Amino acid sequence: MTTEEYLKLIDEVNENGKYKADWCSLSHHKVPEWYMNDKLGVFIHWGIYSVPAYGSEWYSRSMYDKNVREFEYHRKTYGEQKDFGYKDFIPMFKAEKFDAEKWISLFKKAGIKYVMPVAEHHDGFAMYDTAFNRWNAKEMGPCRDVVGELKAECEKQGLTLCASTHRAEHYFFMNMGRTFDSDVNDDNYRDFYGPAIHCEEWDSHTLHKTTADTYSKGASKEWLEDWLVRTCELIDKYRPSVLYFDWWIHNHSFKPYLKKLAAYYYNRADEWGKEVTINYKHEAFPPTVATFDVERGALTGISPIYWQTDTAIGKQSWGYRADNEYKSARQVICDLVDIVSKNGNLLINIGPKADGTITDEETQVLLDMGQWLNINGEGIYETTFWKQFGEGEVNAVEGFFKDGDEKQFTNEDFRFTYKNGYLYAFQMRPSKTVKIKTLRKHNPHDFLIESIELLGSDEKIDFERNEDYLAINLKNDFRNDLPICFRIALG
Repeated sequence: MTTEEYLKLIDEVNENGKYKADWCSLSHHKVPEWYMNDKLGVFIHWGIYSVPAYGSEWYSRSMYDKNVREFEYHRKTYGEQKDFGYKDFIPMFKAEKFDAEKWISLFKKAGIKYVMPVAEHHDGFAMYDTAFNRWNAKEMGPCRDVVGELKAECEKQGLTLCASTHRAEHYFFMNMGRTFDSDVNDDNYRDFYGPAIHCEEWDSHTLHKTTADTYSKGASKEWLEDWLVRTCELIDKYRPSVLYFDWWIHNHSFKPYLKKLAAYYYNRADEWGKEVTINYKHEAFPPTVATFDVERGALTGISPIYWQTDTAIGKQSWGYRADNEYKSARQVICDLVDIVSKNGNLLINIGPKADGTITDEETQVLLDMGQWLNINGEGIYETTFWKQFGEGEVNAVEGFFKDGDEKQFTNEDFRFTYKNGYLYAFQMRPSKTVKIKTLRKHNPHDFLIESIELLGSDEKIDFERNEDYLAINLKNDFRNDLPICFRIALG
């Protein structure tokens, strides 16, 4: 199917479907119940950038930018960019140890419910089989349809496949390669490096400021139509249950195409009998059309509209980096509890190596998280928020890129969730002495308590309520410093 034929198909589907390409119609789309129940997904940043394993997943841009360290690193390690460009990493990206069954089995042990591979990152290399991009993993490098293999294994093991596409940002991503003699200027590779339009607004020192502005320079009609068609092909071919976008789609030039895209996706899902949603950042969509996502951050209180945090176990890079530092299992688990208490989901990222193996550090965090969820998952999955998210002095800092340091929770910090007549109270740092001020007698949310149990323990729990707090005295010591969860039966 040609681009023109696909554009015609998109219009036909939207004309005949339930959802139309306008915000009024799209605002009636609901966040899926399965998504709100599942709470936890895994993000996978895996691509050519895992070969140099230096800097970050932005290596494809940085290696052409004289203002950052990757530029000189590349020259010293691989040669000048005109002789060894980003395209030359593709034969080195072999993925010889990639095993979709092992990946999905690990995710399942970790308590993960949905799987979000990056189908195409800013570098323009597709990790799936596509008719609109010859630079893809099925035809080059691994010569495997990575997204397709993950989809098949998800279906086999009962997890939900989703997909992320960062194609929009590729419009300008390689533009610093235009500033000197590099292979970005070779027209033989224009279909890989993209327009790579060079202008001051998208230079290294102004890129983020420019692209953060909704009204700044936008994409061409040709690019926007191509983006729409490629994204709709991804939808039709793999039927992802969530479609995730990175930041630049909030630019004014994308708005008409976003409406068409959302209507097409929701109409197709309606045909398939699937519940789906879109993850977005900034103000790309109105709040009731899709699901808002906070990158490497959180909210400070309960959101009445469902939301998500995406963050990584790796601190310096989303993709594999040889010298990356990693978060502890405790930090990830505490973030999960905090986010769920505020009516959100956590999408936790890993960055596999070029050979297809997942790092030991990330594997251990995932396994530790799974062990914790085996005991405490009842207070996470299929829950909703309570009348307040928690108590204590420690809270998140609202906004993007705010979760680098671990929050210093104490035994006076609690988070709450609710399900089926039970209040779940998480003590964020375990202690034999538990005093929950929110649950004192005659509090604004007062209710009777029939019983209290500690998940994972058969200890009989004695408790007392007074005008100052609910007191719980525990006898057993704790094996670690991970949060513990009390199941409180309401009277």
